[in-house]
Amino acid sequence: MILLDDLYGKFIDVIYKRTGLYYEPGKRYFVQKRLEKRIEELGMESFKEYYQLIKFSSDQSEFNQLINDLTVNETYFFRDFPQLENFAEEVLPQYIKYKEAKKDYKLKIWSAACSTGEEPYTLSIILMEMLEQYDRWDIQILATDINTEVLSMAQRGIYDSRSVRDVPEEYLGKYFTLRNGKHLINLNVRKSIAFKQLNLMESQEMRNITGCDFIFCRNCLIYFDDDSRKKVIESMYNSLNSCGYIFLGHSESIGRISSAFNVQRIGKTIVYSKP
Repeated sequence: MILLDDLYGKFIDVIYKRTGLYYEPGKRYFVQKRLEKRIEELGMESFKEYYQLIKFSSDQSEFNQLINDLTVNETYFFRDFPQLENFAEEVLPQYIKYKEAKKDYKLKIWSAACSTGEEPYTLSIILMEMLEQYDRWDIQILATDINTEVLSMAQRGIYDSRSVRDVPEEYLGKYFTLRNGKHLINLNVRKSIAFKQLNLMESQEMRNITGCDFIFCRNCLIYFDDDSRKKVIESMYNSLNSCGYIFLGHSESIGRISSAFNVQRIGKTIVYSKP
């Protein structure tokens, strides 16, 4: 099978318009191999036949499967520890005082692009460790991803030694159960987390996410172009409560795509808050 430039461009265009994911020319080999994989598994004979399926079918299941194959998911517990340490020891205590002064004991965190679940489970562990009156709080952690396969893995909450390599030893015994050489997340960590499939470019679905105190959208915007980044950040701004915070990956910045946030240095980390 030969994938002509024009048809390849059409594939890239439909993926971009539906998901915001932008695949630059240097990613062609990566994308083409995944298209070939799907065509082979479906027993199709051409790229054109497959394009017509994902472009015109009213059933989105195959398009979702293609996105599953295209989205790379590399994560582990306590990833980028310095930023999480800053959140736990600097930002969170300040914010908790702010909430307590208002007698508001609801706390909502959104882990966008949560992948296989290590980030939301990490955040749950941090809250359990840092909140002195944990049981007094109504805690909600929304964990979303466009990839249905990684969400299924996240919901199972079973991890190998590589995923937990940065988990402090005391936490392994406290929040995980070792079973058949795998590390199973305990129920007390799971109970505050809700997993949901979400395409960050679906405006209506994004509008439904409200009342967030913290949003973690780390190492996700690098897969978008500036127009898509702007749309996602605007939606997340609307999802945040006043004085809420958004955390990005270290290689990402809001600065050139939005001036709506306050930029602060708290401890050693740059953070963005909603006025």
